[in-house]
Parts: sequence; structure tokens; C-alpha cells
Amino acid sequence: MTASGDDAIAAAQERAASTRTRNLPLWDDLPIPNDTANLREGPNLNDACLALLPMVGVWRGEGEVDYPTIEGPVKFAQQLTIAHDGRPFLTHEARTWLLDDEGNVIRPAARESGFWRPQEDDTIELLLTHSSGIVELYYGKPRNQTSWELGTDAVIRTATAKDVTAAQRLYGLIEGSLGYVEERAMMGQEMQPHVSALLHRVVG
Repeated sequence: MTASGDDAIAAAQERAASTRTRNLPLWDDLPIPNDTANLREGPNLNDACLALLPMVGVWRGEGEVDYPTIEGPVKFAQQLTIAHDGRPFLTHEARTWLLDDEGNVIRPAARESGFWRPQEDDTIELLLTHSSGIVELYYGKPRNQTSWELGTDAVIRTATAKDVTAAQRLYGLIEGSLGYVEERAMMGQEMQPHVSALLHRVVG
């Protein structure tokens, strides 16, 4: 093995030392399996979800949001929880908060929740509901073992939500961290970059 390979393994082991014993809060009186974001605990990951295995965990980090319709770029932090209960889907919950230029918290921001639903032909369905009144249905596929690309097939909006017509997302592991970029077409603008973030594992 190369020196760089040894370094990568050592770095992964060091990261795991602080995350491998952590998990989601558990309900000790729940009569069905608790969700788990730690593959070492709880029910076994369903075979249907193996292509998404590297995403399972709790991730936290920072990113930027920008678009022609806002004064940006704006810094934010985010916690993303990808968990499972042994069935053939993953749960998705993202909580975001805005940061000032010094990294101080300004206020809570966007929230989204949903499900990753892998299919037998390697297609991935991702259903997301946003606190801003938008529901999105994405379809995509793994690009390789550590990256996944998806685009919207349908977008539904409440009467008070922003005019979003389409979105695309690319997730990928970068030296043990989870990065993603998002493009959006909204508010009369064509599809273009909107959000990017790099999240580090804190559970799993």
C-alpha cells in the first residue's frame, strides 16, 4: 500500500474513534426498531440500500448559498441525518442555520425531510419536503460507489412558496467527508448553482 493509502486509512480510523460510539437518541419503549445512523448498532442495513451505505450517519459542516435573487453569497451551517430502520429506504433530515462572516449563528434557516428509496435497477428515488412549502421528487443513480447524482422529476409548491421549477443535486464523499452541490431553477431564473456544502461525520 502507498504512503498516501496508509495516511487515508489512519485518518479514517482517527475520525471513527470519535464517531463510532455515537448514535441517534433512542426510545427505550418503542415497540418497533429505532432509527439508527450508526451501522454498528440497531437493525442491519437492508440489502436494497447498500449503494447508499456510505451516506448513513450524522454529518455537520458549513457551506454557502447564492443566487441572483438574493444578496450573497451567504454562509450557513447544516446538520444532515441519514438513518434507517432496516427497511429498504433511508430517512433524510437536514437542519440549517445562517452564519455571519465570523462564523457566529444568526438564526435557524431551511429545514427538509424525506426518504431515499433505492430501486432494483439502481435508480434512486429521493422525496424531500421543505419547510418553505415545497415538495420535490428526485430521480437519480450512483455515479460510482461514493457519489450520487439526482434531478427533480416533479416539484409541488404551496400557494405561499417560492416559484421553484427544478433542481439538481450531486452528493459525494471527499476524504471521508460528505460534500454536495445543488443547482436550482426558480424565480424566473434558469438552472444554475445555488448551494454547496462540506459536511463532516459526527455519528457513525
